[in-house]
Amino acid sequence: MLDERLITALHVEALRRDELTAEHEAHVLFQASTIAALLQGAYDGDVTFSELAEHGDLGLGTLNGLDGEMVALGGRFYRADVDGGIHPVPATARTPFAVVVWFQPSVEFEVEFASGEGDLEEVLNTRLPAGAASCAIRVDGDFSVVRARSVPKQAPPYGPLAEVVAEQHVFELHDVSGSLVGFRFPDFAEGVEVSGHHLHFISGNRSRGGHVLSCALRRARVQVDPSTDLHVELPPGVELDGPELTQSTRKALRRAEHAG
Repeated sequence: MLDERLITALHVEALRRDELTAEHEAHVLFQASTIAALLQGAYDGDVTFSELAEHGDLGLGTLNGLDGEMVALGGRFYRADVDGGIHPVPATARTPFAVVVWFQPSVEFEVEFASGEGDLEEVLNTRLPAGAASCAIRVDGDFSVVRARSVPKQAPPYGPLAEVVAEQHVFELHDVSGSLVGFRFPDFAEGVEVSGHHLHFISGNRSRGGHVLSCALRRARVQVDPSTDLHVELPPGVELDGPELTQSTRKALRRAEHAG
C-alpha cells in the first residue's frame, strides 16, 4: 500500500493525462509515472516534453525506450546518450519517467571542499529546513571527478530494469565544471520515487552528462528548493498505489542509482 506518510508529507495528487493543465506553482513537484512502473519495464510514456515544460524548468528523467538520461535546466531539456554525449530533446519526444519543478530555491550556500557524493549528501541534509520531506537541488561548481552512467535505448518487448542495468555504460568526467540537478525524497517514497538523493549531471559547456553515481567536488554554489506537493501523472495501466517493490527490484534500483 502507498505509505500514508508520503501522502501527508507531500500532499500527493494522482492525475491522468486528460486532467493535465499547465502549472506554475512554486515548490510543487510534477512527476510523469512512477519508478515502480519503470522498474517493471514500462518504458513508453504518454507525456511529451512540450507538456512537461508546462510543469517545471528543472528536473531529471529519461526518454521513451529508456533512451539515455534526461536533464532539465533553465527550462531546457537535454539527453545524455549511452556514452555521455549531450543532445537537445525535441518537444515532441515523450517520457516514461520524469520529475520537474519550477525551481525557486529558499536555501542557498557555498561549499568548498574535496568531497565524495556521500559527504555532499550529508551537507545537503544538514541544511534542509526542519520538516522538509523532499526538495529539488541544484549544485553549480567545479568537480575533480564525476562518475556517471547512461543506458542504451531499449526495443520492445521491454525487459525489466534489472536486466537493463547490466548494459549500462559507466564513465568518468575529470576536472569538469557543471551542474548537478535532482531531488531528495524520503525512504517512504520508494516505489513512487527514488528514495534518497537522485542526481544527474551536465557540464557547463553542455557537451557531457549522465546519471551521477558518485562525484568529488572542489567548490560550488548549492541551491535547495523544499517541496510541499507532488502531482503524479499516471499513464494507462499505471497506478499510484502499485505493488510493493520485490527484493530483486530493490536490488536493481540500488545498482542503477549508486553502483557501477
